[in-house]
Amino acid sequence: MVRAKQLPIEYTPFSYPFTFFSYLNLTYFKSGLFGKTMNLNAHGLLEGRYPLHGLALGALARQALIAEAELTPKPGLVDRRGSGAHSDLSLDMMRRSALAVEPFIAKMAYRSTGRRLDVSLRATLAVVGREAETAMLKATGGSNTHKGAIWTLGLLAAASAIRPDCDALTVTSAAGVIASFEDPQFSASISHGQEVAKKYGVSGARGEAMRGFPHIVFLGLPMLRARRDNNAPEHIARIDALLSIMAELDDTCLLYRGGKTALMAAKNGAVSVMRAGGAGSSSGRERLLELDRRLLTLDASPGGSADLLAGVLFLDAVERNQPDIHPDKSTMEHSHGTV
Repeated sequence: MVRAKQLPIEYTPFSYPFTFFSYLNLTYFKSGLFGKTMNLNAHGLLEGRYPLHGLALGALARQALIAEAELTPKPGLVDRRGSGAHSDLSLDMMRRSALAVEPFIAKMAYRSTGRRLDVSLRATLAVVGREAETAMLKATGGSNTHKGAIWTLGLLAAASAIRPDCDALTVTSAAGVIASFEDPQFSASISHGQEVAKKYGVSGARGEAMRGFPHIVFLGLPMLRARRDNNAPEHIARIDALLSIMAELDDTCLLYRGGKTALMAAKNGAVSVMRAGGAGSSSGRERLLELDRRLLTLDASPGGSADLLAGVLFLDAVERNQPDIHPDKSTMEHSHGTV
């Protein structure tokens, strides 16, 4: 079972989704990666009683974000070699951002527990999501590191809190229902992703969510597990999961930065890597680095695919009842360039 770590009682949060703990004076929840400490009271998370599985889901979301960022090598994306196609981002910034949004993902899970899938819940999550975006921008000095990931992981954490002990498809279906409701406080301003989705006639992040995250449950997650079943190293399984998503996703990040040229370069390049045997084969690695160079030349980055990979890692851990998502511990940056 997924367990909230370093708490004063033994508890299996997904076994008792509506049970709340009585340690109301608990000020800090010490959570996994890097030994960081999250101040829950500072975010209003200890107003009344708090379900521990919400804390666990928040921690898993943070770990999924860091695991995605650490994964190396990724074409056009921030990783341990450097900033990819992003002049305003760094790996350290991605880590800080993940830590900043963690309490708000936990808050989304908390406020979803026992709720119906309706417009009221959608409104609640939208408010917390905007709080998460504000915290992200403060932590990064104004850089958009995880706006799309807040949307994806917020929905998945909320759905996981409502549908505990369910499989990934059930969770993503619930997330799709939530996403189908309009935000009652919807702003007239249009995001880059929405602008691009309208311009190119693609579904964008909301469309992906409303359809139940098909690129997660039918592409990324099956690829991740297939590679594991074939005894591939974990970092190879994750890279191939990313490539399987890139090969099919109409990524609005790519469209925004480089139009259809960048999108087709990413899709065709990802297909080429997979046909050559994936990132675990020598031929596949060569083509992966060719794809990386091509996207850097185009100044394009598959950020939407990266967000969905974080969703894959999150749902994989939730469905398998794993308490942690460990970052990439390979040394691939040594053979493919360093930061």
